[in-house]
Amino acid sequence: MNPPELTNRRRLLQLVGASAASLWLPRSAWSQPRWTSNPFTLGVASGSPTFDSVVLWTRLHVPGLFGASLGRDPVTVHWEVAHDDKFTRMVQNGQALASPELAHSVHAEVAGLEPDRWYFYRFMAGDAVSPVGRTRTFPKPDAVVASLRLGYASCQKWEDGFFTAWRHMREENLDAVMFLGDYIYEYPGKSSKVRTPSGGWVLTLDDYRQRYALYKGEADLQAMHAACPWLMTWDDHEVQNDYAGLQAGNSGFADPSSPANFLARRAAAYQAYYEHMPIRASVLTQAVAGLASGAEMRIYTRLQYGQLASLYLLDARQYKDPQVCNTGGALGSSSLNPAACPQWNDPKRSLLGLPQERWLNDEFAKSQARDSGWNVVGQQTLVGQRDFKVGPGQTFWNDGWDGYAAARSRFTDSLRKHTLPNPVLLGGDVHENWVGHVKADYADPASASVGVEFCGTSITSRSGGNAKTAERLAENPHFVFADAQRKGYGVVEFTPKQLNTTLRVVDEVTSRDTKIETLASFVVQSGRPVIERT
Repeated sequence: MNPPELTNRRRLLQLVGASAASLWLPRSAWSQPRWTSNPFTLGVASGSPTFDSVVLWTRLHVPGLFGASLGRDPVTVHWEVAHDDKFTRMVQNGQALASPELAHSVHAEVAGLEPDRWYFYRFMAGDAVSPVGRTRTFPKPDAVVASLRLGYASCQKWEDGFFTAWRHMREENLDAVMFLGDYIYEYPGKSSKVRTPSGGWVLTLDDYRQRYALYKGEADLQAMHAACPWLMTWDDHEVQNDYAGLQAGNSGFADPSSPANFLARRAAAYQAYYEHMPIRASVLTQAVAGLASGAEMRIYTRLQYGQLASLYLLDARQYKDPQVCNTGGALGSSSLNPAACPQWNDPKRSLLGLPQERWLNDEFAKSQARDSGWNVVGQQTLVGQRDFKVGPGQTFWNDGWDGYAAARSRFTDSLRKHTLPNPVLLGGDVHENWVGHVKADYADPASASVGVEFCGTSITSRSGGNAKTAERLAENPHFVFADAQRKGYGVVEFTPKQLNTTLRVVDEVTSRDTKIETLASFVVQSGRPVIERT
């Protein structure tokens, strides 16, 4: 590494730390601009909660002719945490630096909070005050907990519809939201009949920043972020459709870029993701500058919610082996007959990457020792095998777990080896609701159920409709319910004795005036991996 690169990396390390830590500057040392318009146009958010800490997020953004126009100077942002929304009973306060190198974002990592407690927070920059957010800490790991209400959602394509599902989710009285990927889409969206995003294809750091600003400008999304903490993971569209690890995906347009250019694009996308999400600075294993050289952005993790639940967030994109047997050798994904693909069952291929697989196996071993509660795995897509071909023969999609059968067997073998209590898998990606049993061996209909799965629909992203849903359910009997039409989210309420899952759907995503209803609901008893419809 040459001296300029080393200097830049050290500088970005310092900036990441300054955006996350309390600076404790005297008020006279603050940079205190006077604003002619609201700099908190992207709202506030919180996430990464533990029993005594949480991350508070905002980004200063003043829309201009070419996106944000805050200049090249850092801005000191003051934050406050209180017991009440009027901030009369203060808990903590501090300052963080919103630097232009990180798009004037702030990630305040607030520690020393009381466990299992709701708080209110806000930011101030100069004479501007942000909206008020509400967040919470989780219970201590050894605490006896009565319930957890967790929302799960994914796939919010701006051009496919309006984000009114988030408005209805605010009324669900959730403890946390688990977002399972495709927060933005990188497309130009010119074929949309609803609305068209500005900026064309998303390729550069500035492009990604502008696309996040477009999405985060949505009032319903902002309000849901401000309602409770979010647990975040990503999928492909935060970078590029169907990318896999260090290999580019399918852009949908003629892209002559070299592999090195894709890595630069991925680095820009990862930096923009960090800038816009309530996640900890520790996810940047070599700071922002390291992303350009292929450094890991470690987002997989486990969070504990008392004795009631262990929550795992996985990363099924960053370490993924490329898809195999694509039609015509194209990048991206394909549907295919696995019998005609020699690489299909290659045991060396992994969806999560072997280090993450080993980490997850170790975490399952620890959970076995706890021997209580629910083990909730949030990951990007459908785990259960889904054969699209009715009758003899098989047709699978190679981008999901079906395309990594050996890796899926290692995953289910780990569940069985450690007799993991109450495994529950949450997923997204497919824009459809699929509810079913996770099997030890999908080739054997009598195989044991090793867990249950609720793969959710999209917030807005389109799907193919229900014309073939009934026959696909019949072809894949380990699933008990599917719907490929309606859009919305899921809510899971965990108690020591059972979980209740409710699939909530809006009537129409192309209108801002939507109603919400329950599509279906299910119960699973603790200690019995069997889904019952209620």
